[in-house]
Amino acid sequence: MRLLFIGDVVGRVGRQAVLQRLPRLVADWKLDMVIVNGENAAGGFGITAAIYNDLIEAGADAVTLGNHAWDQKEMLVFIERAPRLIRPINYPPGTPGRGANLITAKNGMQVLVINAMGRVFMDPLDDPFMAVDREVAACPLGQACDAIVVDFHAEATSEKQAFAYLLDGRVSLVAGTHTHVPTADYRILSGGTAFMTDVGMTGDYDSVIGMEKTEPLQRFLRKIPSSRFEAAAGPATLSGLAVELDDKTGLAQMVAPVRLGGQLNIAVPADWMPAPRREAGPAGRAS
Repeated sequence: MRLLFIGDVVGRVGRQAVLQRLPRLVADWKLDMVIVNGENAAGGFGITAAIYNDLIEAGADAVTLGNHAWDQKEMLVFIERAPRLIRPINYPPGTPGRGANLITAKNGMQVLVINAMGRVFMDPLDDPFMAVDREVAACPLGQACDAIVVDFHAEATSEKQAFAYLLDGRVSLVAGTHTHVPTADYRILSGGTAFMTDVGMTGDYDSVIGMEKTEPLQRFLRKIPSSRFEAAAGPATLSGLAVELDDKTGLAQMVAPVRLGGQLNIAVPADWMPAPRREAGPAGRAS
């Protein structure tokens, strides 16, 4: 199984990067499963029904969320009608939506998609370690499903790494999200689980984690807000993680970073051919 996880989509330019590139990536890379973190897709704050539907139509099989899940008030209603929209599992009982769901991949395999939110430097939600541990025990890899993907939306790298080790050998992928900066530690853990502390954002990197630079800088300098945060509007980099899974075990065989367009250097999985077209990007870089 070939799986692509796309990091936090930020604002209009992030959405456009996914909508423009994803259909071709699905075809060229023969992707079986695509998961997109969409919690910043609506101007940097939440997601709407229209954006969710656009991502699904472009080729996403599931859309995960995080701490901005409820920024758009319509979410409280439409999430119940969106089975492929997954919010953090460790919200309190009675929260609308679902924190995990079994999704049918493009190749017919069953993929359990789980979203959880960390607690260190974040909202004090229920314990994500125990919440996900229970979910994985109830739907074990290789028995009740063919693959398990966990989006761990957290701030602290230590919490993300500890979380991945808890699940090593029991899930296919633990993808870290939330901090919007891709880390260099993508790897397969000793038990066979693919992991990356943060897959990065899909948005304009000429920014402060996706926001136009002026207001964040002023808040650091003056300690008071002067205006609202606005999503940066320059060329976006599509950032994510490519993972190839063993169809028999559901564990990872290959993991590689994905970066296309915008400010960052290109990165694609060398073993997945044909590669996407290389176009001239900023400063002569490929996009």
